[in-house]
Amino acid sequence: MGEVSKKAELRSRLAELLLQHSGPQQTQGIVGKEEDKMKRQVEKVTEQHVARPPALKIAREERRENERSDGSQTDGRGETHLPVSPSAEEQEDAEFKSRKQTWEKAKFHLRTLEGHSDIITCAVAVDNLVISGSRDTTVKVWHVPTATEQRSLGGHSGGVTCLSAPPPEYCRRLARAFDLSDRERFVLSGSTDCCVRIWALSLGLCVKSIYTFNTVSSLCFIPEGEGFIVTGSGSYPCLQVWSWSSQENCQSVNAHLDAVTTLQSQGPLLFSGSTEGCVCVWEVSDEGPEPLHRLHIWGPEVTRCSGDDGRLILSPRGDRVFLSCRKASIRILNWRTGVMTRLTNHSSTAGVTDCVNQIPGLLIGSCFDITNGESTINLFSLPQCKYLVSLTSSDLPRILCFAAWLTASGDHRWVTGGRDLIVWEQLPGSFKKKGDVTVRRDSRLEDCLLESDRDSDDEQSEVDDDEDSIPQDASETEEPPSSSWLRCVLQ
Repeated sequence: MGEVSKKAELRSRLAELLLQHSGPQQTQGIVGKEEDKMKRQVEKVTEQHVARPPALKIAREERRENERSDGSQTDGRGETHLPVSPSAEEQEDAEFKSRKQTWEKAKFHLRTLEGHSDIITCAVAVDNLVISGSRDTTVKVWHVPTATEQRSLGGHSGGVTCLSAPPPEYCRRLARAFDLSDRERFVLSGSTDCCVRIWALSLGLCVKSIYTFNTVSSLCFIPEGEGFIVTGSGSYPCLQVWSWSSQENCQSVNAHLDAVTTLQSQGPLLFSGSTEGCVCVWEVSDEGPEPLHRLHIWGPEVTRCSGDDGRLILSPRGDRVFLSCRKASIRILNWRTGVMTRLTNHSSTAGVTDCVNQIPGLLIGSCFDITNGESTINLFSLPQCKYLVSLTSSDLPRILCFAAWLTASGDHRWVTGGRDLIVWEQLPGSFKKKGDVTVRRDSRLEDCLLESDRDSDDEQSEVDDDEDSIPQDASETEEPPSSSWLRCVLQ
C-alpha cells in the first residue's frame, strides 16, 4: 500500500513540474481542448492522492484488524507478535477469586443419619455408601441418597476406632480368593478388641478377622504390590504390617513412644503420627521381607503437637503434611526438611482443631470453640493455603471425623461424625431456597494465613488457660476437651 501511494505522489509531482516549467514554445502544439484535458488529468491525480489515507493510518487500521481477528499484534514491518500471557501468579489469583466467589454462594442441605448409640469415631465413603464406625462397637452401612441404614455389622467386642476402604482393583483380587463377585467391595475396621475385620459390603459378612494382640487405634491400606494392611496400636506404640492376600503378619516395628493415632498413605509412602506429637515417614516396598523402611522422623520439638491429650491427625500432600492436634491452628510440616509453619484455623486461641482432610483443590479443617460450643468447617484453597469461607449451622455438634467425595454432577457430598452422623449435600446453584448451612468469611483468618511457629508455646498456654475457665454449664451435650472420649483409643 505504501509503494502505490508513493508512485501516485511522484506522478502528481512530475505533472506539476511539467506545467510550471513548460514555456509558450513547448505548449504551442497543445491548444484548446487538449490543454484543458491535461489540466483535468493533473487535477484528478492530485485529488486521488489527497483523498488517499496516510500510510501510518492504514498500518494502524490493519494492526487493529489483526488484533481483533486472532489476538496477535503486527508491527509496521509485517512481523506478528503474540499477546503477552498472564503470569503463573496472576493465574493463581484469578483461580482463587473464582473459587472464593463460588464458595461464598454455596448452599448445603443437612441430613442426620440416626442409628448409632454412641460417639461416631470414623467414616469412609464407597460409591454412594457411607460406612461409619462407633464407640458402640458397630459398623453401619448407609445409602446416602436415601439417608437410610442398609446394614449394621456387628462382631467387634470393643469400640470401633478406624476404617479403611481398599481400591476396587484390590477388592477384586480378594473377591476371587473368597469366590465372591468381582463387583464386591470390602471395608476394613479396627477396634479396641485387638481385631481387624474385613467386611463384604453387599453381603454384610465378615470374611476375615485378624487378631493383632494390641488395641487397634489406627488403620491404613497401602495399594503397593500385592497390597498391605498397616495397623497402629494404642496400647503398645508399634506398627504392624499384614499381607492383603494372605492376611499374615509381615512386619512389626516400634515406631513411636506413645499411641499411634493416625496413619495415611500417599503413593508408596506411609505417614504415621502419635500422641506424643511425633511424625514418621515410611517407604513401602514389596521387595524383601520387611515392607516398611523409615525415611524421616520428626519429634514433638519440631511438630509442637505434644500434649496431655494429643490426638494427632494428619493429611499428606506432596512434601507437606497437614496436622491437627487440638490447637487453634493447622500445623504444616515439610516432611523432607522439617520446616514447620502453621495455618490459622480459628480467630482466637479458644478454638480446637479436631480433624483435617483434603479433597481436590480444598483443605478442610474442623474447628470447635470451647467457650461457646460453636462448631465450624473452614475451607482453604490448595495449594496456596488461602482462606476461602467458613461453614456452620445451628446446633452443629463437634466434628471428630470427616469423609468427602463428588457426585456425578460435580457437587460436593460430605459426611461428618461426632455426636451425630451428618450428611452434607451441596445444592445446585439454581436452587432458590435457603440452605441449612451459613456461609461466612472471617477477616481475621484471611489476614493471618501463614505464619511462623515461634509462638506455639504461648498458644498452648493460652488454650490451657481458656480450658480452665470453661463454665460448668457451657454445654450439656459436650464433654470437656480433655475427656477420654476424644482419644483415638476408646476403651
